[in-house]
Amino acid sequence: MVKGRVMTVSKQPVPAMARQQAATRIVERLRTAGHAAYLAGGCVRDLLLGREPFDFDVATSATPDIVLDMFPRTFAVGAQFGVVLVADAFESAEVLTEVATFRADGEYSDGRRPDSVRYTRSAELDVLRRDFTINGMLLDPERMRTTGSVAGAVLDFVGGVEDLRKHVVRTIGSPRQRFTEDKLRMLRAVRFASRFGFEIEDKTLLTIRAAAPEIDSVSHERVRDELTRMLTEGSARRAFELLESTGLLMEVLPEVARMAGVEQPPQFHPEGDVWIHTRMLLEQLPAGCSPTLAWGALLHDVGKPATFRRAPDRIRFDGHVEVGVRMAEEICHRLRMSNSDTEQILALVANHMRFGDVEKMRDSTLKRFFRLNEFGEHLALHRMDCLASHGDLSLYEFARARYEAAEPEQIRPRLFVTGDDLIALGYRPGPEFRPMLNLVEDAQMEGAVQTHDDALALIVSSFPRPS
Repeated sequence: MVKGRVMTVSKQPVPAMARQQAATRIVERLRTAGHAAYLAGGCVRDLLLGREPFDFDVATSATPDIVLDMFPRTFAVGAQFGVVLVADAFESAEVLTEVATFRADGEYSDGRRPDSVRYTRSAELDVLRRDFTINGMLLDPERMRTTGSVAGAVLDFVGGVEDLRKHVVRTIGSPRQRFTEDKLRMLRAVRFASRFGFEIEDKTLLTIRAAAPEIDSVSHERVRDELTRMLTEGSARRAFELLESTGLLMEVLPEVARMAGVEQPPQFHPEGDVWIHTRMLLEQLPAGCSPTLAWGALLHDVGKPATFRRAPDRIRFDGHVEVGVRMAEEICHRLRMSNSDTEQILALVANHMRFGDVEKMRDSTLKRFFRLNEFGEHLALHRMDCLASHGDLSLYEFARARYEAAEPEQIRPRLFVTGDDLIALGYRPGPEFRPMLNLVEDAQMEGAVQTHDDALALIVSSFPRPS
């Protein structure tokens, strides 16, 4: 029986301790009923590393039908693969814990999911089907509680503890088999190595390099999500350097891979070529940054390779912003990004060069610039752009100071004049209304008009009324 068919999850963040307690209660109840049960996967790795896990998963000998019947609120989200979500209350939210039955997998003909699964009572067999040794350890929470030690409560059938000690990412068993089962694991190897500052073990690395072209069989959505995690976990530069060195970057983002070796004018970019500059931006992305800012940083100069020109005076990239916007749009569509994320990423690419004119902008132009959605992201990208090149933050400081000093009503003032006012003055509705209203808006933001009557007088003096 499947209970809790309609799943509603509160957006309230649930503390890691509450997640751990919920998973531990599930383990205890399963064991009381005579089933083997452990904490499993990434939470064990993170506890051993002294990091706070985000999720706590459970692995058990109990089959999905047993798990569904044992707990009052459950969701059979992946019961065909032995996976059930168990809900536990936390204040006004719910903690959802993934409970997976020990299993051995059949063939992976689609390169993602097993064609069949066979449940087993062996924890060791279950572990041997997992991806990397550092993710293949189990933890006995009862033993951890009685001994007060995480390390002393770990069941390790695959050498994960030793690989954590050596700072190594290694597949469980044959790298070729693990990557054939799910080719996304090649990207996951890169992400784990960059997140933890580990090295990819030699055989695993060589297999990734040989199999990199096969990543094109993975859905664009899964690739997008993995790349976004790399960009926002605080180690984006190393992740993309590993993507380049493994050959994966040319497969998933060839437009970015082509930045390497593209020279820039040294008077503006003493740091070196476009790829060096972009990597220096990625290095500045903090853990937890917004995905749109991260993708904007990655793609802001994506149009430069296609527009490179060695002119008599210096290297030029004429039209690189416009070309970059078109390329970024194609990338966003290819990776199935949401419309809102795509719009913001394209805006970041389209406007990143406008900061060069901020000190010369009229007040009205500057305030319209500030109207850009999430203008703070535009500021952040410009700051990173400067720090990754000439290092001069004067334009950034000017724009930041003016933006922070501007009141919302100054950036988006309530207009003194509307279309109805123009009609009352005798003007005929049409395309001419837009420049008329823009004239008044500019005058308002620059302080040239202060009242409704002033605005009407400006209109009449600037646009002859029809006779």
